[in-house]
Amino acid sequence: DVQLVESGGGSVQAGGSLRLSCKYTHRVACMGWFRQAPGKEPEGVAAQRDAATYYADSVKGRFSISRDIASRTLYLQMSNLKPEDTAVYSCAAERFWGGSCSRRSDFTYWGQGTQVTVS
Repeated sequence: DVQLVESGGGSVQAGGSLRLSCKYTHRVACMGWFRQAPGKEPEGVAAQRDAATYYADSVKGRFSISRDIASRTLYLQMSNLKPEDTAVYSCAAERFWGGSCSRRSDFTYWGQGTQVTVS
């Protein structure tokens, strides 16, 4: 099984930046970041397969997903953070391409989540 470990969450003022990291243990085809705020449904934030990326409209132009294959680390660079970005952020991975790489159902493996708080 693929193990995923996130890091980099924390508290930041509105307008600030944070970079989340997610280390993974096996070669994967597709990876993504999701978030869930209290009382809200989980939301897909960004996803990546090869050179293709997906971003939720709410984060376009502010967040950037990238991956360092050599170190098996997925990143989410978050800039111009807003209070509504406050949530638990989780990374997700899928080993084999299944035709889609943006929905929760596209992913089998999940990290434990890291809290991001914007005030």
